[in-house]
Amino acid sequence: MTKKTYAGDLTPQQTWDMLSEFPKAQLIDVRTNAEFVYVGNPDLSALNKEVVQVYWQVFPAMDVNSDFIAEIGETISDKETPLLLICRSGVRSLYAAEALTAAGYKECYNIAGGFEGDKNPQGHRGGVNGWKVAGLPWKQG
Repeated sequence: MTKKTYAGDLTPQQTWDMLSEFPKAQLIDVRTNAEFVYVGNPDLSALNKEVVQVYWQVFPAMDVNSDFIAEIGETISDKETPLLLICRSGVRSLYAAEALTAAGYKECYNIAGGFEGDKNPQGHRGGVNGWKVAGLPWKQG
């Protein structure tokens, strides 16, 4: 039997539904500040929630943030809180979900497709899948 490394993947719509239905659920954006500011980010104001931003990797070297778990703990100390993790495409957020699960958080989900989604045949993001393509609220700047 293999050990579960995180709670699983959610679509952006499943994420929105979970954030709507579970008051304790938190959306954590693990992208860099530049991505968060210039590319845009999920807008949870309709749910009276805010996105928690803690980098998984530190720009520009993109080394893993050695303080990631501690920084999450400063904001979210209750390890029973459902954590929904998002990045650009769902790769960094998967690693973050695994790390948080290993640190004792009980429900850590990766948002498949992330904020901008996978690349299309022309190599561009934002048209295949992800939060933006799902038509969920987002803002820029």
